[in-house]
Amino acid sequence: MTSDPIPLAGVIGSPVAHSRSPALHGHWLRVNGLRGHYVPLDVAQSDLREVIRSLPRMGFVGANVTIPHKEAILDIADVITDRAALIGAANTLSFRDGKVYADNTDGFGFMENLRRGAPGWQPSSGPAVIFGAGGAARAVITSLLDAGVPEIRLANRTRARSDALRQEFGTRVTVYDWVQAGNTFDEATTVVNATSLGMVGKSEFRVPLDGLAPGTVVTDLVYTPLDTAFLIRARELGATTVDGLGMLLYQAVPGFERWFGTKPVVDDTARAVALGK
Repeated sequence: MTSDPIPLAGVIGSPVAHSRSPALHGHWLRVNGLRGHYVPLDVAQSDLREVIRSLPRMGFVGANVTIPHKEAILDIADVITDRAALIGAANTLSFRDGKVYADNTDGFGFMENLRRGAPGWQPSSGPAVIFGAGGAARAVITSLLDAGVPEIRLANRTRARSDALRQEFGTRVTVYDWVQAGNTFDEATTVVNATSLGMVGKSEFRVPLDGLAPGTVVTDLVYTPLDTAFLIRARELGATTVDGLGMLLYQAVPGFERWFGTKPVVDDTARAVALGK
């Protein structure tokens, strides 16, 4: 038997009981025969700094960060990756050498999901349309621009948030008023719903998609339900659709590998676990 400490990791948020991350990481620990535990950590904003500083002393090697702490964590971390700084949020922490390292793997998860769900997709083939201007949209914009998408067409229900992102990301981002969102599809080859519209318990996504060209790659970051009305309508119009669950799965891979030393596999079993099946 080894006397080495058992590595611990978890997900920090509030609320956090709904998170599927503990089930997913627990599954990966089991199938890889690894020692370790991954637990939900419900932490209030006022306690965040103290908790983060305490975790390494309790045997934690890292943690995921979710709503509402993804932005605040940047003021606590000692080392922040360029992509986390650019996105303005972190979702993956590692504790090493007495320091807190903050990264953002949402863009990686988004791109992996898109490439695997639509293998023929070419980022440079045309403009991308993004609905939404929150933290998820920031990660998507960053990754798409890095991948070579020539133009981002951005529409958000609150125009000021879109304008702020254009100011930040530059002239490759074009802002559309929400009432004109249905006019963004001309020659677009990628369309992303980065809003919560269409999610269980939220308002419906009502932007008309009639302008979509057949073959457009369409993805929805919402994964409850897995097959959203947005994706169903896009498929009816001949689009190639990619559901949002893969982003959740692939964004988790880099953290797990850093903390537990093994790269986990995203497969049908992992998808089923994340869906609670």
